[in-house]
Amino acid sequence: MKNLFTLAASFLIACTAFSQPLFTYGNSSTGKEEFLRAYNKNKPVTTDKEKSIKEYLTLYTNFKLKVKAAKELRLDTLAQIKYDVQNFRDQIADNYLNDEQLLDVLVKEAAERAAQNVHVLYFSVPVAENATPADTLKAFNASRELYLQLKKGTNNYGDVVADVSAKFSTTTYSDAGYITAFMLPYDLENIIYNTGVGNVCPPFKSKRGYTVFKVADVRADVGKWKVAQILFAYPPDADDNSKLAVKLKADSVYALLQKELSFDEAAKTYSNDRMSYSGGGELPEFTTGKYNVKFEENIFTLKKDNSFTKPFETEFGYHIVKRLSNVALFKTPEDANYLYDIKQKVQQDARINTVKERFIKAITVKTGFKKMPGFTEPALLKAADSIINNPAIDFAKLSNVNSKILFGFKDGSTAKGNEWLQYVKDNNYQADVKNTDSRMLLSNFTSQTILSYYKKNLEEYNSDFKYQMQEFEEGNMLFEIMERNVWSKAGLDSVGLLNYYNANKNSYKWQESADVLIFNCTDEKTATAAIASLKAGQPWTNVAQTSNDKIQADSGRYELVQLPAAINNRIAKLGDFSTIALNADGTAVFVKFIKLYAANLQRTFGEARGLVINDYQNILEQQWVADLRKKYEVKINEQTLNAILK
Repeated sequence: MKNLFTLAASFLIACTAFSQPLFTYGNSSTGKEEFLRAYNKNKPVTTDKEKSIKEYLTLYTNFKLKVKAAKELRLDTLAQIKYDVQNFRDQIADNYLNDEQLLDVLVKEAAERAAQNVHVLYFSVPVAENATPADTLKAFNASRELYLQLKKGTNNYGDVVADVSAKFSTTTYSDAGYITAFMLPYDLENIIYNTGVGNVCPPFKSKRGYTVFKVADVRADVGKWKVAQILFAYPPDADDNSKLAVKLKADSVYALLQKELSFDEAAKTYSNDRMSYSGGGELPEFTTGKYNVKFEENIFTLKKDNSFTKPFETEFGYHIVKRLSNVALFKTPEDANYLYDIKQKVQQDARINTVKERFIKAITVKTGFKKMPGFTEPALLKAADSIINNPAIDFAKLSNVNSKILFGFKDGSTAKGNEWLQYVKDNNYQADVKNTDSRMLLSNFTSQTILSYYKKNLEEYNSDFKYQMQEFEEGNMLFEIMERNVWSKAGLDSVGLLNYYNANKNSYKWQESADVLIFNCTDEKTATAAIASLKAGQPWTNVAQTSNDKIQADSGRYELVQLPAAINNRIAKLGDFSTIALNADGTAVFVKFIKLYAANLQRTFGEARGLVINDYQNILEQQWVADLRKKYEVKINEQTLNAILK
C-alpha cells in the first residue's frame, strides 16, 4: 500500500509540474510550452544549454512584462493594431485549413511522378449514352477480352483490336505518347502510375465507355525544350513517288546544313511549316507530351545545343530538328525549391480535394457539428429550386426554411435557413438553367458552414496558429509601447540626452577615422567608369545622379573599421581614390580620402547624437523594466524550470 501511495504521489507531482506555469508576473502567468516555443524559435547556437535558457528566460519575462503594461493601457484596442491583427489573421488562416500530413503525402507522390514520363497505350470500347443493357454488356465483355489478351504480352495491337471488335463490340487503339504528373485528371494519373511498366490496368468505366491502359515504357523526365525545325511536308494524297521526292529534298538540305548553310536560312528557304519558317523554324518551348512519340524521340537523341537530327519521317512529312536548349524541370525530390513548386501545383489541382474532404471530415467531429431538427432536406432542396427558378423571390415567402435552425456546434453557435437561401442565391451562377443540382449546393453549403466556424475559432483548435497570432499581436503592442515609453521619449528629451552625453563623454570618442567620399556601385565596370569621370573633373554628385541608380554616393566622416577591409588596409594618399573593393554579391565600392584623423579624438554632441540616443534608450528601458518588476512581481517556478534544464 505504501509503494502504491508513493507511486500515486510521484505521478501527482509530475502532473502538477507539467501543468503549472513556468513563471508568474502579477496576476498573469506563462506556461512551459509557450516559453519553449519562443526559445526554440530564437535560441542561439550554444554549448551551455542551462546558461542559454536562463538568459532567454530573463529576456522573455521582460518581454511579457512590457506586453502586460501595454494591455493595461488597452493598446490592443487601438484601431490600427486591431486592423493589423485582423489583416494578418486573414492572410495566414487558410494555411491552417488543410490536413498537412496528407498534403505532404500528395506532394511527395507528385514529386516522384513528375520526375518520370510514362508511355501510355490507350484502348477504348465506346458505349453510347442511350445504349441498351445488351450493348453495354457487349462493351464490357470486349474490354474484358482486351485486358486478357494484352496481359499475355502481345504487341500485335491492331490484330487484338480487330479480333475483339469482330467478336464483341467496336474497339479502338491509340498511342497516347508520354505523360507525366498533372497532365491528366488525378484519377487517371493514379491508374497509370500504379499500373507499372509493361503491365495492363483492368478495364474501368468512364462516361464514354470502357478503357484499358497499357504502360509501354517509363523514362526520366526530359525537361523543357526549345527546338527549331525544317518541315518538308507531303502534298495532299501523296503517293510513294511523291514521298520519295520529299525525302530526297530533305536529304539534300541536310547535306547543305553539314557544310556552310545556316539552319535559320534553310528554314526560311525550304520549310513548309507556315507557323515557324519566318522565325528560323523556332517552335514554342515544350515539355513531354506536346508532340507525338516519334517526333520527340528523335529530338531527345540530341545531346548538345545547336546539334540537329538527320531527316526523319512522321505522318506530316520529313523533319530536320535543331536543338536550341534543354533545361531540367525537376531536381531531386529533396530539393526545397522543387518541392515548393510541386506543392503549389498540388494545391491548384483537383487532387487537393482529397485533402479537403478528409480535413472537413476531421473538423466536423472536432467542432461538434450536428444537424438540428430544422434541417429537413426535402424542404431545403425545394426552397433552393424556388430561388434557382426565381432569384428575386422574397425569402420570407419560404418561411418553412428561412427562420429554421439548420446546424449547431458545441459552443452553441448555429446556422439558420436564411443563410442557406442566401448561399443558393449567391452561388447559383446559372440561374437560367433549370437543372442546377441543389443537392450539390447543399453539400457544399454544409462543408462551408463547418469550415467557416472552424476558421472563426481556429485558435481553439490549432496551437500553432494560436501562438502565431499571439506573437504577432504582442509584437505590435510591444512596438507601440516601446515607441511611447522608450524610443520617442529618448529622442525628444534633448536635455536628458545632453546631460547623458556630458556625463559619459569618454564613451564617445572617434577611432582612427577619415573624411571621405564613398561610392557604392552595382559592379566593378561601373566603379571603374565612375573613377574615370571623377578624375576628368565631373562633380561627384553629378556622377551619382546620372548613373541610372547604378551608383549611390555620400560624403562624411567614417571610422576606418567601417570601411571595407580591402580599402581600409590600403589607404590611398589624401586626394586620391582607393582601390575598388568587390563584395560577394558582385557590387563594388571605392572611396576618396579627404582628411585623416588620429584615434581617440572627442566626438561633439552632434557627432555622437545617434550613439547617445541608442545608449539613452537602453538606460530608459532598464529603468522602465525595473519599475515593471516592482509593479508585477516575477516568480519563477523552479520545479518547472529544472524540468526544462534536464
